Amino acid sequence: MKILVCISQVPDTTSKIAFTDNNTRFNEDKVQFIVNPYDEWYALVRALELKESLGGTVTIITVGPLAVEPIIRKALAIGADDAVRIDMDPQDAFSTAKSIADYARGKGFELILAGKETIDFNGSEVGGMIAGLLDLPFISLASKLDISNGSAVAEIDIEGGVEVTTSPLPCVISAAKGMAEARIPNMRGIMAARTKNIEVISSDVAPLVQVKAFTLPAPKSAVKLIDPSNMDQLVELLHSEAKVI
Repeated sequence: MKILVCISQVPDTTSKIAFTDNNTRFNEDKVQFIVNPYDEWYALVRALELKESLGGTVTIITVGPLAVEPIIRKALAIGADDAVRIDMDPQDAFSTAKSIADYARGKGFELILAGKETIDFNGSEVGGMIAGLLDLPFISLASKLDISNGSAVAEIDIEGGVEVTTSPLPCVISAAKGMAEARIPNMRGIMAARTKNIEVISSDVAPLVQVKAFTLPAPKSAVKLIDPSNMDQLVELLHSEAKVI
């Protein structure tokens, strides 16, 4: 089975968030970058499990400059066979998805996996866009995935139950929590990753979205304590300030 896994570089969750260039770019100074957890823990590991049970290959692909190669090497150390880096600075979900779709078209991938979203932008757009651009079926937010009789069988957690969806191959699936258990690269995998091939290709896809500015959320306000007997004040604050009723 030939599988393509989309991965992305994201800031570690403990990173301090700040912006530069008049609040138009994320300040990467002293930031530790990691593989997006949804891509690594669920999409990539499930792809490797399918390869181990069904045979085949797992290729990882990411969009970014040379600086993203350390996270590519980590994904290779976990067990991917080879990698593709699209050499461009991703500006929006469309340029990322279009660049990946352009590469994947006609290469015989039976399954394309991606995390459900990145933990920095939380857009949850790239997987669906890739499917649309390639005219392939798309299953979003799958928490379980099996391949049976040439079809992908996925489970999606919904309110009050589980939805089971079947799609013919090839297809695109975005992975949510529960699809697989995280793997830690071992020394053998780390050594092997040093010699695995990373194909570098270029892309000139223009973004559809331009960032005007980023802003940090407002600081949390102080806690207001309301006397339990003063229900009118509580209701008024919930309505006028918290705006939850």
